[in-house]
Amino acid sequence: MDEARGDRREQLLLVLAIVLVSLNLRSALTVVGPLIRDLRDGDGLSSTAVGLLAAAPLLAFGLVSPLGPRLAQRFGIERTLVGSMLLLTASLALRPLPSVVLLFAGTLAAGAGIAIANVLLPALVKRRFAERATFITGVYSVALGVGAAVGAGLAVPSEGWLGGSWRGALAVWAPLALVAALVWLPLLRDAPAAGSAATEHVRVNLWRDRVAWSVTGFMAMQSILFYSMVAWLPEIYRHHGMSKGAAGALLSLALVVGIPMGFLVGWLAGRLRDQRPIALAATLLAIAGYGGVLAAPTAAAWLWATLLGIGFGAGFTLILALFVVRAHDAHHAAALSGMAQSVGYTLAAIGPVLVGALHDATGDWTVPLVVLIALAVANVGVALAASRRRFVRGLDVPPREAAVTSSSASAVSAGGS
Repeated sequence: MDEARGDRREQLLLVLAIVLVSLNLRSALTVVGPLIRDLRDGDGLSSTAVGLLAAAPLLAFGLVSPLGPRLAQRFGIERTLVGSMLLLTASLALRPLPSVVLLFAGTLAAGAGIAIANVLLPALVKRRFAERATFITGVYSVALGVGAAVGAGLAVPSEGWLGGSWRGALAVWAPLALVAALVWLPLLRDAPAAGSAATEHVRVNLWRDRVAWSVTGFMAMQSILFYSMVAWLPEIYRHHGMSKGAAGALLSLALVVGIPMGFLVGWLAGRLRDQRPIALAATLLAIAGYGGVLAAPTAAAWLWATLLGIGFGAGFTLILALFVVRAHDAHHAAALSGMAQSVGYTLAAIGPVLVGALHDATGDWTVPLVVLIALAVANVGVALAASRRRFVRGLDVPPREAAVTSSSASAVSAGGS
């Protein structure tokens, strides 16, 4: 009985640790959008340069994501997650310093820490929670949404609390990243050691796998559209006469309404044999939201923000679930997550920069929004292809693990994932 109670406590602590990490994976990004005009005016940056700042974490995601599985094989997933949170803490502390170079450097380093955790959480969930993987995916997807929404919603108020310092507002999440690292420490005692069977190197090559590329394409398109919204939606509304606080609140609304999608889509994705209905609904909602912002931005601003938030909330939770349900085991999940996030986020960095450049070139938001709507329409086909019931392949397994891999694949298939 005591042993069972101890296992339950450890499982609860593990879920708490996952939630705390997840809360840190978007707030450092969403805090930028409501403060964009302050960044631009304070340092004399163009819209293109500010777009590049918003894209910097995404570039780091793309460049660093492939390192996640390698670091986990060397140090273990849990230890690597602690390291990623410590890196995030240090990088956020750099951003208030009065230097454009350090602002960009801190933002890139924050992206690197987030990228590692982004890649490793699906693999950890696959390994530690097995049959409940899609439910736990929903839980940490909700935490991602909460962190994103709170980051956007508190950006302007925290600037006021800090005496009007927008630089300080960019760093308010550093203490939470440190707390996330500390909560993991008790879990390291029982974590698999580097070089054990759980962390042993297993080569998974998915670069010629069609299923992996379809999920990667969905990840890229969804990220381009979402991070363009995160970076520029408040500024679009300020252009139409809204106050800084109201524009930031609309972005926060878009992120808040996506939070319930974490539980709903996480629950549905593990039970449906075909995830295409979810993909279709999510992409159509995003098209409707962007269309509303273009056609009547202030007539029903809350409605367009709600449609965008639900569409992107459902879409991103579906992608996180696809990392799990398209993979036979934790090695496949880590490889698929790493590939999709590496390529997807690298391409996603184009979004905020392109939107800023188009605004600089035209002086208006019509052309940028038309381009985003066209990409959202194209995303329908990409999302449907990624959501068909298929599995990634390409595993090169050491002989002594073949039986384990086969058993895991059978369990996933039997579970209807």
